[in-house]
Amino acid sequence: MRSRGDRTAMIWEGMEISYANLIADVSRWSEELARQRILGGESVAIYGDYSPNLCALMIALIANHNVVVPLTLPPGARRTELTNIAHAQICFHFEGNDIVHWERYPVGQAHELLKTLRERPAPGLVLFSSGSSGVSKAALHDFDKLLAKFRRPRPSFRTLTFLMLDHIGGINTLFYIFAQGGTAVPVKSRDPVSVCKTIERHQIELLPTTPTFLNMLLISEAYLHHDCSSLRMITYGTESMPAITLRHLRTALPRVELKQTYGLSELGILQTKSRASDSLWVKVGGTGYETKVVDNVLWVRSESSMLGYLNRPSPFDAEGWFCTEDLVAVDGEWMRILGRKSEIINVGGEKVYPPEVESVLHEVDNVRDVAVSGRANPISGQVVFARIVLHEPEPIEQVFKRIRRHCRERLEPFKVPASIEIRDQPFSGERFKKMRNPT
Repeated sequence: MRSRGDRTAMIWEGMEISYANLIADVSRWSEELARQRILGGESVAIYGDYSPNLCALMIALIANHNVVVPLTLPPGARRTELTNIAHAQICFHFEGNDIVHWERYPVGQAHELLKTLRERPAPGLVLFSSGSSGVSKAALHDFDKLLAKFRRPRPSFRTLTFLMLDHIGGINTLFYIFAQGGTAVPVKSRDPVSVCKTIERHQIELLPTTPTFLNMLLISEAYLHHDCSSLRMITYGTESMPAITLRHLRTALPRVELKQTYGLSELGILQTKSRASDSLWVKVGGTGYETKVVDNVLWVRSESSMLGYLNRPSPFDAEGWFCTEDLVAVDGEWMRILGRKSEIINVGGEKVYPPEVESVLHEVDNVRDVAVSGRANPISGQVVFARIVLHEPEPIEQVFKRIRRHCRERLEPFKVPASIEIRDQPFSGERFKKMRNPT
């Protein structure tokens, strides 16, 4: 980073922040950590979104061998729960204007995995992922191992930091940018219009995002009303991509390379190579990662995997393999992600993958968004249930008839939705991932 000098590291609130400025802020934070006696090995929570001050603090904490706990939740019971799970001893809270205040928490008994990091000594990272019981799983990483892959020179881009900072994709994006001398461009709002405005204004070259957001982008047609010609690549991951969304995106942005990514909070981001921009087949793995498929489920082993959970038993088998719970199809060295094992619908012993049905439903006239899940049935165990958002109001009977007719032409009988429900709002959460479970 030091050799980059006057190159632009970030564009924040319309201001260009050079690498020299960023390094100066890192030095200032290192002095402040020493002055406040924040010691290496202590767990430090950071609440906020991308900003120069926050990024500089994070780098200083890594250099100080602290365990970094990025959070995006506002103060409240939920955030308190997460800081307790992470054994956070200090929390820095960044306001919208990049002003920070901080507080110390009572020190409890340290987790054995945290002791392991302190003994190395090495910086750590805690990332939270959803748990089936509703309690988030806290994955503890050796930050040095996660960052090691960025030592190899790669292309640099002016990148819109879409994925949140408490997500493995957000962490990967930020440190890829800084390691390669690129420029990070945060956005205050992650809606299609704001994103396209930012692409136009700052000549964004790389957009890392989710299939759900890309579907929203296509529906909004915001890309038609802003100059997105600077965009060279869109990377997408965190969930399955509907085939029809990929086809429409290829048509809408024909000059943009579309690349599928793959990663988990427990593993980091693996190297991928898409068979083609309009293909859902991808190579997964790369240096430092081993993969295998057992009973159609992807397993991964890596030296840079997390050390373990702070609030769950270790998920690794005796040989160090991690079950991703992602079902895949295999074609030689290529894979296609079919969906999460937990979301598979079992209709009389036949497996139905929600993304496959959703992709077909997106082809139906007047369907804006769709979420497919299983519904209990006394005869077949489950049937396919689809929740639909329409472009224009229409009687449900008319919509259901059209859906059934189209699906019978494109799907096997057991995959055809047995019932539908009309909803008003799209099925995406704050992280722009599809929420399939009915609420």
